[in-house]
Amino acid sequence: MGSKVSFKSAISGVDFPEKERVYGHQIRQTVLNLIQKDHPDFKHNDCISNSELNIYREKYISKYLQTEVGELSELQEKVLKSLSNGKSLVSKVEYEKDNRTFGQKIADKVADFGGSWTFIISFFVFILIWIGSNVYILLNKGFDPYPFILLNLILSCLAALQAPIIMMSQNRQEEKDRARAKKDYMINLKSELEIRLIDDKLDHLIQHQQQELIEIQKVQIEMMNDILERIKK
Repeated sequence: MGSKVSFKSAISGVDFPEKERVYGHQIRQTVLNLIQKDHPDFKHNDCISNSELNIYREKYISKYLQTEVGELSELQEKVLKSLSNGKSLVSKVEYEKDNRTFGQKIADKVADFGGSWTFIISFFVFILIWIGSNVYILLNKGFDPYPFILLNLILSCLAALQAPIIMMSQNRQEEKDRARAKKDYMINLKSELEIRLIDDKLDHLIQHQQQELIEIQKVQIEMMNDILERIKK
């Protein structure tokens, strides 16, 4: 059985499989600068492994974020951690738990009902029945004759209670919107960084394929030269 082809990394001295080989001239210059900063002797013809290159790519991304926005925020740290671990951020958005308290649920239901046509129509009917029963049925001698002081008191109390309940629901909705906005930002940032990594990997893949094609062409030229020499003989 033949031994597996391997190479020694120029920065760590560790042996890696041949498929992990990346030459210095195949690396993006910005990432190469980081490698040469830690390893000044690293040249364009030297080799490192793809896993080592990914470490420096992450360092470059972290440095890029710090340059653009200053200190990394907690959200950006989470994005970098998710990027290095390969975990998804979308699941955190799609599967939100209902952590509302009983009071918050009541406030949401009151706000939903208070802002519906059902409430408007039913309350309008209630007022008509109240006024009609006191004016026409009880001939203005009922429990709340004109000018309907009791009805005004009920309406005032209802407005006083309904307003803060609706504000509670709106404040909670704003908190949810802010949380969604943060998660959207994290997903967009991760997408941008992943596109940068994909671009680097595509560059490496294209250059690697070009080298393989050149090697194949060299072999084919050698074969053609051998054939020509045989024909001449």
